[in-house]
Amino acid sequence: MTAGTEMSEAIAPAEPVIRIRKLDKTYIRGGQPIPVLQGVDLDVQEAEFIALMGPSGSGKSTLLNLIAGIDKPTSGTIEIGGVNIATLSEGELADWRAANVGFIFQFYNLMPVLTAFENVELPLLLTGLSRSQRKAHVEAALNMVRLEDRMDHYPNELSGGQQQRVAIARALVTDPTLIVADEPTGDLDRATAEEVLAMLDELHTELGKTIVMVTHDPKAASRAKRLIHLEKGLLVPDSEILTSAH
Repeated sequence: MTAGTEMSEAIAPAEPVIRIRKLDKTYIRGGQPIPVLQGVDLDVQEAEFIALMGPSGSGKSTLLNLIAGIDKPTSGTIEIGGVNIATLSEGELADWRAANVGFIFQFYNLMPVLTAFENVELPLLLTGLSRSQRKAHVEAALNMVRLEDRMDHYPNELSGGQQQRVAIARALVTDPTLIVADEPTGDLDRATAEEVLAMLDELHTELGKTIVMVTHDPKAASRAKRLIHLEKGLLVPDSEILTSAH
């Protein structure tokens, strides 16, 4: 092997954790095809934090749902960690989601009859962990979002910001490859939104989590390291690269 070959191997870029090619999604409504995404190509590197923005109907939430394995594409490939999830059966996709994706939603999606501890524990019930192992994982996740003193509280006993932090702990508890966030600050006041965004930033910078976030809020998007614009189902070619403010 020549020195030149060794050098080229040393500087070869890492494979992206998300690799999307020729992705199309079309819904049928009233017998008519409604194209939502058209020929999308996108690479996301491991430990990258990206924000998807665009007007209502641009396809950003659809793209997020496809990346998260909640929906399936009409055509094209979505490789995540080398697995083309577009080819998985519904059962395989459910298992893949449970092992690889943490979800954060705008309206928290907490179970009102469960405590913060029990809400965070839910994803672990699909694993083979023992009760004591689940307890250790849940306590670690709640400690990470600084809610260890609220673990026995029910959602209606928590503020909006605290509920979203419970949702973040639930997303983290399985140590997923990917965190997807759909308008995570959309239901919060500005000060609370900043706290939640700071927490997402921590997950990215300190834990090296790959985060894909949909948002309408430019302040939320500015926390990401890359901004992807969608317009009418297409990626805008000059997607802006954000510079970190910290």
